[in-house]
Amino acid sequence: MDPRLYDFSPDELVSNPSADCTRPFTASLPDPDVHVLTSGGLRIPAYSSVLASASPVLENAIDRPRKLRRRSERVVPILGVPCGAVSAFIGFIYSSRCHEEQLEKYSIHLLALSHVYLVPQLKHRCTKSLGRRLTEENVVDVLQLARLCDAPDLYLTCMKLVYANFNSVEKTEAWKFLQDHDPWLELQILQFIDEAEMRKKNIKRHKEELSLYQQLSEAMDCLQHVFSEGCTIVGPLDMNPPRREACSNFVTCQGVQLLIKHFTKCDKRANNDNGGCPRCKRMWQLLRLHSLICDQADCCRVPLCRQFKLKSHQEKRKKDETRWKLLVKKVRSAQVMSSLSHPKRKRADRSIATD
Repeated sequence: MDPRLYDFSPDELVSNPSADCTRPFTASLPDPDVHVLTSGGLRIPAYSSVLASASPVLENAIDRPRKLRRRSERVVPILGVPCGAVSAFIGFIYSSRCHEEQLEKYSIHLLALSHVYLVPQLKHRCTKSLGRRLTEENVVDVLQLARLCDAPDLYLTCMKLVYANFNSVEKTEAWKFLQDHDPWLELQILQFIDEAEMRKKNIKRHKEELSLYQQLSEAMDCLQHVFSEGCTIVGPLDMNPPRREACSNFVTCQGVQLLIKHFTKCDKRANNDNGGCPRCKRMWQLLRLHSLICDQADCCRVPLCRQFKLKSHQEKRKKDETRWKLLVKKVRSAQVMSSLSHPKRKRADRSIATD
């Protein structure tokens, strides 16, 4: 066996004065008082006090009276895993260290041992190691182990990998075995995938709604800007549009100006609920939304602002008013978020200009 797999055994602590943290004490160490027995028949000498301090399960196993044992010998069997995994496990108890090659070779066995014998530090190391080594071929096996060993972080990591690569995972032999022998876990996986898809759709819908409210917020700012200061092709009613370069929000402003130009020339009835020009209806809705947001109706220069406010007070359609109030709330929230982001943009622009 490779001696590195058990480089902190009690025998080595006695025979190797250069072992870490033991140099001043090697001459006075007593003989090991317990042996760990592996499935391959390997007997690993150890100190009962060290094992007991690291694991309450090992402490109970050491203190438990045994009828069939020699008078002066105590044996703790750790069976069902390779000898190298047991050596690495005992080595971690002595040194709190585990080599990468040990984790790569025995991480599954070490996770089971750390769970059974209640060694949380090793369990944490094993879950991290297995999470880094997940593949489409072994993810189902590791997922089952994570559930049995109560490793929620590793369990979630496996679930995410199965969700991201489900078409490949369902073709593996491990998945077919799971379908035949563990339908409950298969159901949990499918439920996780379904919930993940729902969250993905909800996030997408939420982003689309935020984008819409942001666009409406920019359109409200453009309306105020066009009818107060004027822009490239549309200006206030009492003056010609100023000839100047495009404003900072030119894309939205240009669209609003073109909509205004069409609104002033279109012959169709824009406020007809059963028909009319769809572009004019859109402009009509923007003007109404502005009137609900505007708090300066007496001096506002946007057309129809005051008229819409008076009309909104007279209307009694609760459903329609509730829908508009909700829209106003969302657009105002988008305006606040936009105003908070402007200083950051200005600072970024300044830093770029200085560079």
